[in-house]
Amino acid sequence: MKHNIKKVSVILFLALAGFSVFAQGKRDALVLYNNRNFKEAIEVCDEEIKADPTHVDSYVVMCWALVGNREYARAEQVAYDGLKQSRYDMRLIEVLGEAKYFLGKNSEALKQFQEYLSIAPDRTGSRVGTAYYYMGEIYIRQTKFQHADISLSAAVRKNPLSDYWWTRLGYAREMAGNYYEAMAAYEEALKLDPLKTDAINGKDRVAAHLR
Repeated sequence: MKHNIKKVSVILFLALAGFSVFAQGKRDALVLYNNRNFKEAIEVCDEEIKADPTHVDSYVVMCWALVGNREYARAEQVAYDGLKQSRYDMRLIEVLGEAKYFLGKNSEALKQFQEYLSIAPDRTGSRVGTAYYYMGEIYIRQTKFQHADISLSAAVRKNPLSDYWWTRLGYAREMAGNYYEAMAAYEEALKLDPLKTDAINGKDRVAAHLR
């Protein structure tokens, strides 16, 4: 009897050990992405998509990782592939905008961000602020500085702790000739990072206009 109990215990231990090894061996693409291990995250997602081409989350994480790895053309294509599986997945709509932004396809990127904002719930953890930020950058590229002011103002409302976004808002306002508002934005950036060179230089330029 004791021998049988001991034997069962050994079998149970080996089974649990095997499960543990399997669990450790199964890589989580989202964890890899969050740890900035983009290449491995891409590999995992690629394997997942081959195993199940309908698994939308795999397309999403793969696109995020591809953008993180600066593989923008491939991210654009994978996003399109994912949207064939789920046409209105807001995550794919947004990341497609990011891919197009980095490819210099400004009008197409803007369309993606506008579509994303029309369907995305305005909640913490969403990429609403990011979408507004990229829209602001596109408007700066297009020298539509008042539009950029509106978009970047929305971005910093979503994420008021980004000194870079405040700096870009200051620049958009400066280029639009709204010097008092530009000064306020640059000062917000410097509260977050007193050594922010672009904000320091921007503040000095604006101060010269206000003298």
